[in-house]
Parts: sequence; C-alpha cells; structure tokens
Amino acid sequence: MDALRKQATKFREQVAKQQQAVIKQFSSSGYESSDVVVIDEVEMQRHHQLEKLYRATRSGKDFQKEIVKAAETFTAIGYKHIETGTKLSEDCCKYGAENNSDNILAKAASVYGDARKHVEKEHEELNRLLSTQVLDPLRQMINGAPLEDARHLAQRYSRMRQEAEAQREEIARRQIRVRESQTAEHVAKLHAAEAKMQELKANMAVLGKEASAALAAVEAQQQRLTFQRLVAMVEGEKTFHLRVAAILGEIEAEMVSDRQKKESAPPVAISENGSEKTMYFLAEATHPFSAESEKELSFSKGDFVVVRKVSPAGWSEGECNGRAGWFPSAYVEKRQRIPSSNSASEVF
Repeated sequence: MDALRKQATKFREQVAKQQQAVIKQFSSSGYESSDVVVIDEVEMQRHHQLEKLYRATRSGKDFQKEIVKAAETFTAIGYKHIETGTKLSEDCCKYGAENNSDNILAKAASVYGDARKHVEKEHEELNRLLSTQVLDPLRQMINGAPLEDARHLAQRYSRMRQEAEAQREEIARRQIRVRESQTAEHVAKLHAAEAKMQELKANMAVLGKEASAALAAVEAQQQRLTFQRLVAMVEGEKTFHLRVAAILGEIEAEMVSDRQKKESAPPVAISENGSEKTMYFLAEATHPFSAESEKELSFSKGDFVVVRKVSPAGWSEGECNGRAGWFPSAYVEKRQRIPSSNSASEVF
C-alpha cells in the first residue's frame, strides 16, 4: 500500500508539473519573468538583464509598427490629396484657356493651376520619400531576422531556466530520499540529477551571454534606426512645406503684380462721337513725368499740357510739345478751359 501511495503521489507531481509547464508556455509573453534564484546571483542578474532587453526590443518593435501605421495612413491620405489637387489644377487651367483674354481672373486661374500641378509633384515626392526612407527600412527591421533570432535565443534561455528550476527541485527531492534511505539507487539518481544540473548551468552561461549580446545589439539598432527615420520624416515634411510655400509665394506675387499693372496702366482711349462737343482745359505740370510706354506722355515741371480726357482711374490724356499720351492726373494743375474745336497748336 505504501508503494502504491508513493507511486500515486509521484504521478500527481508529474501531472502537476506538466500542467504548469503548459500553462507557462501558452500564457507567457515570450520570456518568463521570475524572481527565483535558480543557480546563483550572477545568473539572476543575467536573467533580469535578458528580461529587460526582451521587453525593450518588444516595445521598440511596437513603436516602429505604430510609426509604419501612421506613415501608411499619411501617404494614403496624401494620394487622395494629390488626386483632388490634380483635378483642381486641370479645372483652373481649363478655365484660363477657355477665357483667354485680357481677363485678370482667367490669367490668375491659369497661373494657379500650373502652380498647383507643381505642388502635387512635391506631394508625390514626399510620399516617395516616406515610402523609401521611412516605411521600407522600418518594415525590414520589424520583420528582419536579427530581431527574431535574438528573441528566440532569449526564449531558449527562458525555457532552459525553467528546466533548471525544475531540476533544482528534483535535486532537492533526491537529497531528501537519500537522507531517508541512503541506497545505491537513490545516490546514483542524485548524482545524475546533479550532473544534469551542472550541464544546464554551463549551457545557460553560454546561451545567456549570446542572447544578451544579440538583444543588446538589436535594441541599439532599433533605437538608432527609429531615430534616423523620425528625423527623415521631419526633414521630408519640412522640405515639402518650404517648397510649397515658395511656389505659392511666387504665384501670389505674380497675381498681385498683374493686378497692380492692370489697375495702374493708362486706360484705353475711347473715340469720341464727332457730334458731341468736348471741353478741353489747359494745365500746368507741377511735377516732371517720364513715360514708360508709347501710350504715356513725358513732360517737365512747368510745361503746359492740353488735357483732353480725365479717367476715374487717376490718369489723364493730353498733348504737350507736339506729343500726345497718358499721364498721372495728380502731376498737373488746371489753368483754363478750352473748347474742343481748338487744337493744341492753336492754344499755343
């Protein structure tokens, strides 16, 4: 009966140990955390170091995945933005072409459409940069062999440590049995258990160093690569926004310049009906004016000008020294009115 009870007890211990091993295998995150001293303090420090490195590489991998996810979303939105911007560019250019005249709005639409096309090219370049300099290197690191190999080494060390922990318990049981009954069989089994423990200890020392070095190298590579890719993202976006700002600045300057030229240019002379009587007047130049085009009239301070037409835009049309043209109204002062039947030569 005692033999049967001992055999039943041993069987229950084996089943419990197997159940514990299965639970650890499926509930573990990859590296088993434990504060039990299996061999000595040196091994415990190695164990804690591996646990820390394992968690750090897992955290680094998760962070890289988040960057990849964000960059993929950013590029997907970017391609939709490019599609919409390209359509807007085509519509603006089409409007400008269909209304090809001396129309400020038509010209502005053409200029903006062309600039928008260049903006979308810069957006395509940004997406290409994100793909080649951010997404591809990070994906390669996440799915690369160095990370998986290092983590597998740590997992092997964790399983070996669990085995050593079980072997230590086995040695303790063998020692109790030897103290209870110091038979040759019990002593031999104790020596076999101790020899196996020594073998595990030697293997753990080698594997622990290898796993620690591999994980440390991977962690350093993760941090370096992630930092470099983040910097590449910042520089890429910075370059993109600077180039877009330059493009938009150029078209704004061109639009404003065209509008100012249009508003400040001398108005086009409209022929008067011969039956209508127009009153001219004599004016004296209070400031000199130099013509910048064939339509404009030059004169010096003190010259007399026969003013024939005054425009609401601030320009006047007249004749001086045998020449006719437009000049700023504010540059002359009125002196006397002249009937239109008189020519400038008759006045002088």
